[in-house]
Amino acid sequence: MDDQQWLAERFEEHRPRLRAVAYRMLGSLSEADDAVQDAWLRVSRADTSEIENLGAWLTTIVARVSLNLLRSRKTRREAPLDDVYVPDPVIDRVDGTDPEHEALLADSVGLALLVVLETLSPPERLAFVLHDMFGVPFEQIAPIVDRSSDAARQLASRARRRVRGAAPVPDADLSAQWEVVEAFMAAAHDGNFDGLLAVLDPDVVLRADGGGVSELSRLVRGAEAVASSATTWSRVGLDMQRALVNGTPGFVSLRDGRPFSVGAVTISGGRIVEMDILADPERLAKLDLTVLGG
Repeated sequence: MDDQQWLAERFEEHRPRLRAVAYRMLGSLSEADDAVQDAWLRVSRADTSEIENLGAWLTTIVARVSLNLLRSRKTRREAPLDDVYVPDPVIDRVDGTDPEHEALLADSVGLALLVVLETLSPPERLAFVLHDMFGVPFEQIAPIVDRSSDAARQLASRARRRVRGAAPVPDADLSAQWEVVEAFMAAAHDGNFDGLLAVLDPDVVLRADGGGVSELSRLVRGAEAVASSATTWSRVGLDMQRALVNGTPGFVSLRDGRPFSVGAVTISGGRIVEMDILADPERLAKLDLTVLGG
């Protein structure tokens, strides 16, 4: 076996972790795949003879590529869309997570957490993701963000405070969560306003990302406003199906047999506290919904 073949095989062994790093950095499945591919192109041209820890080195390369993509995106995304941007969801059948998704979703990387990560600066996000989610030491993070180890530690600390204050903590009982989701789906299907209020937290937040379809994008706060918004779904003929969205109970809505939206639901205290809905037709078309069957 020559050196290039050996390196390619080692890279494939590390690919699930590298893709997980890029997904949490970018919140985009397609960009994560692009980042990993870009990293391989760099790795394949590099001299690896003096690399002592291949896994750490590969993680650093993917992190650098992801950081560059994140900085580029921050400069081009339109500010008015920031409040309703929903990262790419990972969708699975209700009876279990696809093995290829397990690395992506380890450590309960729910869509609500990824939404909060979108509010961080690129260096903060990198420091938090690498250290808090993957255990990378600050000495290794520092040169990636061109800071000292202490400064990198501060970046992660600031990010941690924002995440703890903004990302809701879901209930642990999965079966109880499904009961709430099913009650919401039934009430939304029937246009049952009171039924919706019964499962919504008074301070619930609904975030819908319609991409280029502006009428599908909205940020709605409060149970009555969210319930009013949800009752409109009964009038557009949506078929709502249960699905695991980033490992937690959620739903996929179909209209005339085609994907209309994917909804991630965060349930705390037995009620829905946050709903993150991707309704961008262009991005929905790129998601793999074959795992749901039929």
